[in-house]
Amino acid sequence: MTGGRLGFASAVATAAALLLASCGEGSSAPVAGASTGPVSSTSSPSPTEPSDPTTSPPLDPAHAVADPGPFKAPLHTADMMIFRQRPLSDAMVRRIRAVDGVTRVERFSLAQVSIDDHAINVAAVDPETYRNYNPGQVAQFQQEWNRIAGGEMAIRPQFRKQVPKNGFVRMGTRSDAPLVHVGVYAPQIPQVDAIVNEKWVKTLGMRRGNALLVSTGNRTPLSIRKPIQRIVGGRASVQRMDAAARLGLDPSVTQTALLVGTTAQAVGSFSYAVLTGGHIAPQGPWVSSHISTETMPIIGPMTCNTLMFPQLRAALKEIEARGLADAIHPGQYGGCYVPRFIAGTTTLSNHAFGLALDLNVQENQRGTVGQINRDVVSIFQRWGFTWGGTWHYTDPMHFEMNRLVRPE
Repeated sequence: MTGGRLGFASAVATAAALLLASCGEGSSAPVAGASTGPVSSTSSPSPTEPSDPTTSPPLDPAHAVADPGPFKAPLHTADMMIFRQRPLSDAMVRRIRAVDGVTRVERFSLAQVSIDDHAINVAAVDPETYRNYNPGQVAQFQQEWNRIAGGEMAIRPQFRKQVPKNGFVRMGTRSDAPLVHVGVYAPQIPQVDAIVNEKWVKTLGMRRGNALLVSTGNRTPLSIRKPIQRIVGGRASVQRMDAAARLGLDPSVTQTALLVGTTAQAVGSFSYAVLTGGHIAPQGPWVSSHISTETMPIIGPMTCNTLMFPQLRAALKEIEARGLADAIHPGQYGGCYVPRFIAGTTTLSNHAFGLALDLNVQENQRGTVGQINRDVVSIFQRWGFTWGGTWHYTDPMHFEMNRLVRPE
């Protein structure tokens, strides 16, 4: 049995409960007619709402695709994932399919979308075919794939804290970023945090067809990594989906991030190596061209994304001019450019791109309303920053750039 098959057997054995998300918080109850296994539904529909998600109309008709229909065997192992900043060409996919040991491939779109300082990996997929690369319990959970086809999102249960009570998640840092309704909380294949259907590619600014799942059958994925890497080029990430994927990211592989949204200009092409202790090492040329240190008003020396400094300086100068400098405590500055994952995860924070800063840390812990002066907050917001105090799971020390603002 290959490492990829062992990985999926383990994923099935330890999968959390699949949950259907209603438009409110709701309560938990077994899904009618469900087979054995920890499958449950959170639903408290109003009297005028249909209670059966398999027959409900699409929640977002503008982003709905054809009904995926019932599950069709067989399942396929997701043994390897290929991810590039640019789309994979048809010729590349044909060459990969022809590599000895490759039994099946599935092309989709992948990008990082910032949700409450979590740069989550969002896959835009064909729900009819992509489902077969998931563990059996997930692949056969029909309501999940119906909801994805209807324009909703499936997301890992660990991101519940980032989802507001109404279930609509803002896909980006701007107040006008697209909203997607979370229809299902469900386990995902390694390196994917959330899935939507392909209609969302244009809305989210993703690059169509820049990722590929590869099934290797009885062959170990390690044996075919080199020929595939030669086909896609050295800048592409060719990630095994076996033990390395279950435990974290393979440290021998160059990882690639493709952030979408209005701050993507400040990130550009971002590749990094995985270090121990949750740290990452962005490639040297990226650091030298995107990260610098400048002395800022009130706080002093700060190391951040270079493109952010003009509006950050303008915000801090306005705070000084309005007599609010004492509201920011330089001794409680928590940093800006921090090249690491969010603690205990393989999810990047906007700190990894140098686009976020933490202020008055001790007085503004996560999950609290925070003590930071609200006039200071308003000034930062006018200068193109999102405040973490407005998130569903608050982070009032945190400010992150949501758009480029050019001071005149």
